[in-house]
Amino acid sequence: MKFSEFIVKEAVEPNLKATDRDAVLAELVNKLADAGALPKTAVEEVVAALIKREKNGSTGFGKGVAVPHVKHPKIKKMVGTLGRSVRGIDFAALDHQSVYIAVLLLSPENQPQQHLQAMNIIFTSLQKDTFRRFLRQSATSDGIIELLDEADQGK
Repeated sequence: MKFSEFIVKEAVEPNLKATDRDAVLAELVNKLADAGALPKTAVEEVVAALIKREKNGSTGFGKGVAVPHVKHPKIKKMVGTLGRSVRGIDFAALDHQSVYIAVLLLSPENQPQQHLQAMNIIFTSLQKDTFRRFLRQSATSDGIIELLDEADQGK
């Protein structure tokens, strides 16, 4: 699986406006809805499911990164996006550090294998220090998308 199979390029946000976890989740879900990747009528429910998921355990796995994700009945096709925060956001991350990169993944309930494959590509890429550093430095959507394309090509 590749980023290009689930990341909605039109929803990538290189400069998140939100300053707290729940607002970041809402901002990213709304970006997906604005890009036509999610029905606008599903936004509220999906954001609530993501917040509930975060309360059960933070998806901020450390190193300045969070991977909020949820399987939801209103999601018909797996979609994702990425948001970058210049200031950093308190995601209650495992290492107690601020999050600067949030990769959001939304999946249908009936496709657990696809969800796991997407999570694997996300985590594999985000484990690389260089990849994380370049993402944090990317001030444009095009720059972020270029990095994701390079990751897809194994660079």
